[in-house]
Amino acid sequence: MARPLAILTAFLSTAAALTAVSAPTIATAAITCDTSTTGGATFYDGPSASRKYDARFSNSVGIPNLSTHTPQGAGTWYNWDGSGKNLLLVSSYRGGADSQIYGIDPATGSTVGVVAIAESHVGGITTSKGWAFVSGAGSSIRKYRLTELRDALKAAGTPYLAQVGTARNVAGASFLTSYGDSIFSGSFNETGRGTMYEYKIADDGTLTTLAGAWEVPTKTQGLMVTANQFIYSTSYGRGNRSNLYVVRRGQKDLDAAALSCFRAPSMTEGITEYNGTAYLVYESGSHLYASDPATLNVIPRFHKASSSSLTSLVP
Repeated sequence: MARPLAILTAFLSTAAALTAVSAPTIATAAITCDTSTTGGATFYDGPSASRKYDARFSNSVGIPNLSTHTPQGAGTWYNWDGSGKNLLLVSSYRGGADSQIYGIDPATGSTVGVVAIAESHVGGITTSKGWAFVSGAGSSIRKYRLTELRDALKAAGTPYLAQVGTARNVAGASFLTSYGDSIFSGSFNETGRGTMYEYKIADDGTLTTLAGAWEVPTKTQGLMVTANQFIYSTSYGRGNRSNLYVVRRGQKDLDAAALSCFRAPSMTEGITEYNGTAYLVYESGSHLYASDPATLNVIPRFHKASSSSLTSLVP
């Protein structure tokens, strides 16, 4: 019986190999982004990005400390001081120095406080369930108590705030945001699509990973989540325009998802929603890029658009 068994085993191995060789390779489909533009004047520096962008966005509040730091993440903090006032949060980095968190009043545009935190690229910032979460060194997420962040923002100068516990290592934290009791955090990929995971937030700020990665667009820098959509900010390079993707939630495979993409000015970063308005951050106004003639669009402030003008593209 040994010889027939050997023949059968060899046959099955050969069949499996042939099947593997002949199986079709599924290619990642290219996503077309709308680049149509009038070519005329815009409300921002440099050339127009696209008709869709220019029709939806406008100038908003300025971002502080651009002469020393480079903005990355954007978040929202409702009722931050207990009196019903709200904040836009910006995380900003400087190589070899502490990173910073800015609290900006969206009603007045004034900076209510600046807080120093440990150095990292701080690609994302968000608040949920009594905690602020910030992208840490490598692929990690730090947490800070909102009560302590509030006190630090109210203090004079630029006080230093230490994280609580150790940073949570995750699959990717180039960008992050929250929706309800979940954090969505993912990886930046210059040459191909990245991945993103959802993490449930416990009362003590512990994060539990949910199974299954979401596929995200190439060069994702920021994310805003709504009930039905993911809105991705993607960019790379001071001389290249950015893209904004509106993707209907539900499909983890980007090719299977309903989506719309249109071009935006160069060097988009974080995006957040506040009171029905999307606020988009640019790093191009930073001291690293603003004086460089190769920087296509120098934007030192938030741009804003009604959230519905974006979500209606893929309802």
